Amino acid sequence: MQRTSSGNRLHRALESLRLRLSRPDALFWPAVLGLLTGLAAGVVIVAFRLAVEGLQAATLPGHGENYEALPIPLRLVLPLLGSVLIGLLFVRFARGIYVLGVARVMERMEYHQGHMTLRGFVLQFLGAAIAIVSGHSVGREGPHVYLGAAGGSLIGQLLTLPNNSIRNMAACGTAAGISASFNTPLAGVIFALEVLGLEYSVASFVPIILAAVSANALSVAVFGSDPVLRVAPVVVTSLTALLPVAVLGLLVGALSAAYIQSIKTIAGWGKRLSFFTRVCLAGVIAGIAGALVPEVMGLGYDTLGKLLTEPLTWGFLLVLLAFKLLATSASAGLGIPGGTIGPALFMGAIVGNLVGVAAVAVAGTEVDQVAFFALLGMGAMMGASLQAPLAALTAIVELTHSPGVIMPGMLVIILAALTSKELFGKDSLFLTTLRANGLDYRSNPVVHLLRRSGVGGAMNTRFARKEQHLTREQAEGLVADGPEWVIVEKDGGPAYLMPGIAVASALSLTPDAQEIDLLAIPGNRLELAPIHLQATLQEALDLMQTRGAEALYVQRMIAPGISHIYGVLTRERIESAYRY
Repeated sequence: MQRTSSGNRLHRALESLRLRLSRPDALFWPAVLGLLTGLAAGVVIVAFRLAVEGLQAATLPGHGENYEALPIPLRLVLPLLGSVLIGLLFVRFARGIYVLGVARVMERMEYHQGHMTLRGFVLQFLGAAIAIVSGHSVGREGPHVYLGAAGGSLIGQLLTLPNNSIRNMAACGTAAGISASFNTPLAGVIFALEVLGLEYSVASFVPIILAAVSANALSVAVFGSDPVLRVAPVVVTSLTALLPVAVLGLLVGALSAAYIQSIKTIAGWGKRLSFFTRVCLAGVIAGIAGALVPEVMGLGYDTLGKLLTEPLTWGFLLVLLAFKLLATSASAGLGIPGGTIGPALFMGAIVGNLVGVAAVAVAGTEVDQVAFFALLGMGAMMGASLQAPLAALTAIVELTHSPGVIMPGMLVIILAALTSKELFGKDSLFLTTLRANGLDYRSNPVVHLLRRSGVGGAMNTRFARKEQHLTREQAEGLVADGPEWVIVEKDGGPAYLMPGIAVASALSLTPDAQEIDLLAIPGNRLELAPIHLQATLQEALDLMQTRGAEALYVQRMIAPGISHIYGVLTRERIESAYRY
C-alpha cells in the first residue's frame, strides 16, 4: 500500500512537471534539466575520449597520435580495416541511420522535435571511435555534439516530457558537446545558438548555459584545465599587420568553399554505391593518404600543435593541405561517422601557417607571429565552413585567453564567411551534408516560436465532457459548473467542441424541454481530433491542417486502454502564441 502511495505521488509529480515544462516561460525545471543533460553529456564524452585515447595509446608507438611511427603497409591497411568494421556495424544495425553528427542533430531538431534514438547514439559512439582509432581523417567534435544531444533527448523521452522540453534538452547536449571538446563553454553556447538556429530567450538559454558549464566542469575534472591547443597571447601592433589577415580571410573562404564542394561532389557520386562499398572506398583513400602523408591520419592534434607553434616549409604545408582535404572529403562524403569540425580547424591552421610564413618572408613579420596567423586561420575556417562566425570567434578567444585576438579575428572570420557564402555561393557544411544525403532543413522564426510551447501550456482546462443527449437536470448542472467549452461525446469518443454558453441559451429558449440534444442546439460546433500532451503548438497546428480538424483535445494514456483528457485547444488559442 505504501509503495502504491509513493508511486501515485511520483506520478502526480511527473504530471505537474510536464505541465510546467509545456509553458514557454518555465525556467527553474528547464534549468535543472539543462544541468542534468550537461552532466550526462559530460559523462558520455569523457567515456568516448577515454575509449579512443586508450585504444590509441595501446596500439600506437610513443604517443596516442603517432601514426607517423607506423610502417607504411600498416598505415595503408589500418583505415580499410576500420572501414570494414564500420560497414559491418552499420549494415547490421543501422536500419537506415547513415547520417550522424551535427547534421543529424539539425535534422532531428527541425523535423522530429529533437527525438533521437538509442540506436543512433550507439552507432555514433562505436562508429566514430573506430574511425578515429583506425586513422580516418575525421574529428571528434561532431560525434561529441551528437552524443550530447542524443543523451539529452533520450533522458527527455524516458521521462515522457513535452516535446518543447526535449528539443531544449537536445540543444543543451549540443552546447555541452562543443564545451567539453575544446574546454570552451561560451563557444558551446554560441554554437547551439547559431548552428541550430535557436531564438535567444532567457528561459531557453539558462539551461543551455548550465549544460555547457556542467559538461565542461566534468571534462576538466577528468582531463585537467589545460587548453586543448596551446597558443601564445596575441597583440596586433599596427594596421599594416591587418593586410595579411585580410588575405588570409579570402584564402580561407576559398578553401572553405572547396572543402564543402568536395564533400558534396563525393557524397553525390557515392550515393550510387552501397553503404558498405562507400565506406570501404573511403578506407582505401584514407589509407593511401595516410601512407604518403601520415600527418593527415586521425585527429591530428600533434601536427596541429606544430602548426600553432612554429613555421613549416611551404612544400610540406601544401602537400599536407591537399592530402588532408582529400582524405577528409572522402571520409565525410562517403559516410564515415566522424566529425568535420576538427579537420576544418586543421586545414585553416595550415593556410594560416602558409600566410604567416609568407608574411615573414615578404613583410618582415616576426617569426613568432606565424602561430597567430595559424590560429586566425582556424577561426576563419570554422566560421566559414559552418557559417557560424560568432561561435568561431568565441572559440579562438577562449582558446587563447587573449582579447587581442578579437579585432583581427572578427575581420578574418567575416571575410572568410562572406567569401564562401557570397562569392562561391556555399551553404554551411552541415546543410550541404544533409542535402547531399537527400534530407532537407528549413528554418522559420514563427515555427521556432510555436516549438517553444507545449500544448499543455496553452490548452484551455475549463471544459466538460458530456454525451450527446442530456436530461434537463444534467444540462442545468452543466451550466451551473460554468465550463467555457463542452466536449460532445459521440460513438464512444470525443467528436465535437461547443461553447458552454450555448447550453445555457438552449435551456432558456426551451423551458419545457426535458431532454437536450447537444448536437441539435443552434451554435458553433468544432470538429475535434486528439493530440498527445507531449506535443508542441507547431505539431498541433500541423495536425489541424492535415486532419482538417477545427479544435483538438489534449490527452495522454495513463493506463493501458485508458486516456485522460487534460484540456482543449482551438486554432485561435494557438495563433495567439505568435500574433501581435
